[in-house]
Amino acid sequence: MSNVASCPTCGGKSKITETKGKTTYLAIQDDELVKKIGQLKKAMQKYKDKAEALEKQLESNK
Repeated sequence: MSNVASCPTCGGKSKITETKGKTTYLAIQDDELVKKIGQLKKAMQKYKDKAEALEKQLESNK
């Protein structure tokens, strides 16, 4: 079982490994968090596409 602690740099959960007196932090991925980020990316792309379409329509109306 690996040691888990908060990363001193980002504050996120991470696995700790110590080799030759050097501590290494490896971020832990939360599946639910990754899913939410994917949903946000899709939503942002949707609104970006709408904004571009509206800009094109505005240009054609000028």
